[in-house]
Amino acid sequence: MKILEYNGLDTSRVKASYRKVVEAIARDDFYAAQVKKLANLSHGRFYRAKLDDTARLLFTLIRHGDQTCALMLEVISNHDYDKSRFLRGAAIDDEKIPEIGVDEAIREAQPVRYLHPERTTIHLLDKPISFDDTQEAIYRRPAPLIVVGCAGSGKTALTLEKLKHAEGEVLYVTHSAYLAQSARDLYYANGFEHAGQEAVFLSYREFVESIRVPPGREAGWRDFAGWFGRLRQAFKEFDGHQVFEEIRGVLAAGAGGVLARDEYLALGIRQSIFPVELRDKLYDLFEKYRDWLAEAKLYDLNLVAQDWQRLAAPRYDFVVIDEVQDITTVQLALVLKTLRKPGHFLLCGDSNQIVHPNFFSWSQVKSLFWKDPKLAERQELHVLTANFRNGLEATRVANQLLKIKHRRFGSIDRESNFLVQAVGGDTGQVALMPDKDLGKRELDQKIRQSTQFAVLVMRDEDKVEARRHFATPLLFSIHEAKGLEYENIILYRFISDHRAEFSDIVEGVARADLAVETLDYRRAKDKSDKSLEVYKFFVNALYVALTRAIRNIYVIESDTAHPLFALLDMSLGQVKVEARQSTLEDWQKEARKLELQGKQEQAEAIRRTILKQVPVPWPVFDETKVIELVVKVFREQAPGAKMKQQLYEYATCHDEPQLAEWLVSEARFEPAKNFAQQRANFGRKTYIPYFANHFKDILRQCEQYGIDHRLPMNQTPLMAAAVAGNVPLAEALLERGANREAVDHYGYNALHWALREAFRDARFAGGPLAALYELLAPASIDVNTGDRLVRIDRHLSEYFIFQTLWVLFKSRFTHWQRRANGAFDTQAILGTWQHLPANIVRPERNKRQHLSGVLARNEIHRDYAYNRALFMRVAQGWYQFNPGLAVRQRQGDEEQWTPIYKALNLPLINEFSRTESRQSAGWEQLPEVIDHYLTLGGLQKRSVPIATERAVALEQVRQAELKTFSERLQAVLAGAAQPNLSWETKERRRLEVERLLREMEERKKR
Repeated sequence: MKILEYNGLDTSRVKASYRKVVEAIARDDFYAAQVKKLANLSHGRFYRAKLDDTARLLFTLIRHGDQTCALMLEVISNHDYDKSRFLRGAAIDDEKIPEIGVDEAIREAQPVRYLHPERTTIHLLDKPISFDDTQEAIYRRPAPLIVVGCAGSGKTALTLEKLKHAEGEVLYVTHSAYLAQSARDLYYANGFEHAGQEAVFLSYREFVESIRVPPGREAGWRDFAGWFGRLRQAFKEFDGHQVFEEIRGVLAAGAGGVLARDEYLALGIRQSIFPVELRDKLYDLFEKYRDWLAEAKLYDLNLVAQDWQRLAAPRYDFVVIDEVQDITTVQLALVLKTLRKPGHFLLCGDSNQIVHPNFFSWSQVKSLFWKDPKLAERQELHVLTANFRNGLEATRVANQLLKIKHRRFGSIDRESNFLVQAVGGDTGQVALMPDKDLGKRELDQKIRQSTQFAVLVMRDEDKVEARRHFATPLLFSIHEAKGLEYENIILYRFISDHRAEFSDIVEGVARADLAVETLDYRRAKDKSDKSLEVYKFFVNALYVALTRAIRNIYVIESDTAHPLFALLDMSLGQVKVEARQSTLEDWQKEARKLELQGKQEQAEAIRRTILKQVPVPWPVFDETKVIELVVKVFREQAPGAKMKQQLYEYATCHDEPQLAEWLVSEARFEPAKNFAQQRANFGRKTYIPYFANHFKDILRQCEQYGIDHRLPMNQTPLMAAAVAGNVPLAEALLERGANREAVDHYGYNALHWALREAFRDARFAGGPLAALYELLAPASIDVNTGDRLVRIDRHLSEYFIFQTLWVLFKSRFTHWQRRANGAFDTQAILGTWQHLPANIVRPERNKRQHLSGVLARNEIHRDYAYNRALFMRVAQGWYQFNPGLAVRQRQGDEEQWTPIYKALNLPLINEFSRTESRQSAGWEQLPEVIDHYLTLGGLQKRSVPIATERAVALEQVRQAELKTFSERLQAVLAGAAQPNLSWETKERRRLEVERLLREMEERKKR
């Protein structure tokens, strides 16, 4: 087999043995190379070969066509499999690894879409990547770079590989939050790290927040459409879509500032969508728009970018801007202000994917990044023409559309003149179908249960008609479809509903004009013709729609004789549609994927129409339910043992020892005396099935109630699988779309449940935790330090410290501690880390000196350039979360910043906190500490725990009585001290004093 090498492979210490082993593998002699397969790994198939007594060679197999290749990945020294960046902390015993034959290994080889015929160096993100010659040439060029490429050209993968070589603080920014998160996950896949680099991956909105968090919420098209609809009568001459894009792309988009009225009126014909005579009135509308934003507490990212220019400062040593065509000039200018070194940037995008007229051009981008106009003109753009995603027929039709666009409107700029070459895809089909009810019904019956088919329409308002004929929840407008891909795409009435616009687009274009294989640079003849900006949305929308399909496209139109179809070489014919019904598991995964992409409407439609999920039939003991129980049991003294038993089960599951004590002392529930002995086992009562190896019933429940339904103790199934240490079940749940960031009423997610168990159980820490951590740890934590976003990425030291303190937070108040100050010291933290595997806490980080340094450098008011202000110092060596922090919490497509003590639910923690401390007088008392933290966090003052209200009331009565007796005693004593009293009177006073003292003692004992 052919030998390939990962570009990060280092064999310098084992050159001779490496060469010998590789030669054996190349001739398929696994016996000579002593190859064994590493079993029980869910994230890939890995093999090891023996280099010498202590060193092992890790490799995997890939297949391209009929050729199988061995990809050499890593040399593992001293049998330290747990330190392998590819094995993710898996515990592997070298003596127990099974042998494997070469034939079996070849059958399991991972298929790849492209493999360079000669080059043997392989790049690695989440999967192996082989660059073609164009990609390789760009990869080797130094910054600055501008890369132009179509959908599926591999430009993001190339960009990320380039980013790996940057030093210092680096920024990857793009318009889409989903793309930014996906890029981050690709970048750090398979354990990649660069010691000399700190990379941050942000959507553009998150980038703005990292400078300063704007107040309110970002205004979107739907917000605008609702507002514009109310003004429709006064502005009848304007189309809402065009107004929205004129505001976003012209009035507020310039790097020189928001256009004043006279500047707007003076724009040239091709610099605005609207004619000069309408602009004055449109500017009136723009002013109303700005007033509405303020009233509605919304913001426009362009306007924020204008205001934030004065706040931005150089910070990043290297910047990557992906999908640059979606970012306006003023937004780019703001990014540029954060760049430390001129020229240390990489831009990539595709102007053919602009689905709104924002007047983007590569020449404008170059002028912004190269201040010298002549220098900007000379900058070369590097074009990726290969398409590794779409089928051959889809690519052919998309190219025909580009030819029509070029012939009709001329070149947008020199850099956008290229056609696409399909590489490695299926042929597929692009079929034209008549808009007939019978055909639509048959098609709907085939596709409605398949996740492999999506229906696209031009605009949001077109979805109403499409829903009348197609029951699939996978229905998108073209704005929503950006960034999506499906095996099969149905385009519904793209042309017929916009017949006039597409007729204008093809006007004057003949079939003979399209008989070209390349696009020459030529400008439009009529300089006053601004039709490109008006029609760009329609032609680009069709192009984006065509490139969403991996294999097949079905175009449903009533006007099948429209001249566009002849130019695209599309005609009516026999159409065969094959659709496989997807499983409920497939739909669960699809719903979660869409939710992550911000497509909440479609995700909810899946759950409503396909999954048909119903509420759970059992009570869920969330905060509301628990407080109801506490009121019934302690305040109202409800009779019977059922509610007390439920509270006891809650106490054992959530580790609430004080609640158990109060159940004994205040509710006379004797079984709670056994809390310490029963906590571990009794606390699992409601999720015992999650410990089993067979979990089909659990997965069926997830289909019935939802993948993130709540168990009786307010856990999600993923939380229960995590605390049970059931790695296969956790994998199955995540595969079906379980949300690893869902939290319970204490702010615990699935990772926190697993960590809490590991912190008190060494076997759990040394066993399933390593694999669970890789599965469950969120990529990052977003905190608001009071005015700006700080993203704590998973590879940073601060990340795991933050997660550790989050897990330990509640126990500072509910369990006995060395000091009752509700804070952490290094001793407490290191104590919980002592049994953790190296993939979670590296040995060099698991030291007091390192930990103290990280805590100190992130302390509020600390003078340190990279201070994230995460902690406040309570006392020398004692820390707590900065009370001014807020964490980002997501609920569907809604996001909000929640104060950290509210997210951790300190008010509820107070309900079950210790009310006394074991320290001597003069030390802290927890109630006062909690009250102090609540005040610092901007929350309501502490209330008396409900469970202690009766005891507190009785104590207050007792104290009042004692005070009364004390006052009487003082009065008697004062009278006894008066002179000239007879002996009989003195004796009577003495006896009264003694009686009062005895009564006081008796009352104290009550």
